[in-house]
Amino acid sequence: MKKNSGDSPMKGYVRYSGMAFQMGIIIAGGTYGGIKLDQWLLTGPLFVILCSLGAIAISMYLILRDFTSKKK
Repeated sequence: MKKNSGDSPMKGYVRYSGMAFQMGIIIAGGTYGGIKLDQWLLTGPLFVILCSLGAIAISMYLILRDFTSKKK
């Protein structure tokens, strides 16, 4: 395959590092929210687990959506 002249390797690095940063922020936010819910409702690690898994699912959805979207 022939590369486009406008594509540089740095563009890919920036794109993927941005995705990793986005994924980390979503998971950290979900975990933090779960911790605060557990403290507020005085439950065990129930909401930490549920919110963390939910955040992982959301971040994976967003990453896969970005990978499968067609470039315009």
